Amino acid sequence: MEIVYSLIAASAAMVGALIILTFHKWSERNSFLIINFAAGIMLTLAFAHLIPEGFELNSNTMFYVLIGFLFMFFLQFIVLFHPCHDHECHTHTHVASIVGLSLHSIIDGLMIAVGFEANAELGILTTLAILLHKLPDGITISGILLHKGTSKRKIFLFSLLTALFTPLGTILGLCLFKGMSLHMVGAFLGITAGSFIFLSASDLIPETHKSKDKITSLMLFAGVFVVLAAERIIGH
Repeated sequence: MEIVYSLIAASAAMVGALIILTFHKWSERNSFLIINFAAGIMLTLAFAHLIPEGFELNSNTMFYVLIGFLFMFFLQFIVLFHPCHDHECHTHTHVASIVGLSLHSIIDGLMIAVGFEANAELGILTTLAILLHKLPDGITISGILLHKGTSKRKIFLFSLLTALFTPLGTILGLCLFKGMSLHMVGAFLGITAGSFIFLSASDLIPETHKSKDKITSLMLFAGVFVVLAAERIIGH
């Protein structure tokens, strides 16, 4: 079941690519709405679910939150694992983007595996957060490649290649985390929370500052509401 949810999350990147290839102008105008919505979901999941769940299993959860945050910082700014949201970017080459996003997709898959290792509800919510994060990712990277003159066929194949690494990460996680002690599950929940906080605060929310539309800001609160509502629905 975890692999099925992972495939669903991975498909969001493909949907993002198809949106940019089919509705280029529309997606450019509305991508900020999706980005802020994803940020609200990730922040709520981190603070309302991952960290409390982690504390129940490991009293040092906040230390692992810091580890997760610093780990993502290292990947983002040292290894350049994630593309910037700028069509004029000259830092991220095609090869760097493929390698970086593939690594990012593996980490996404690992996060899904960690969520399900804790419980099914947390696994589903984690999948939702990653799905909504990968959708603007697909739009962004496809938009950059299209802007640089890359053919639509190559963009589609690139998106498919990087998306497939998400279920690969989940399979890897299921092998690594199977039979793992509850103490270690708590540690990995903290690392996942730190990763979500970093992605929201450093990668997603700053992008929305480029939009002057007030609805964009409200989408963050919509993301918060969706997680809380989903919690009640799934919990029952």
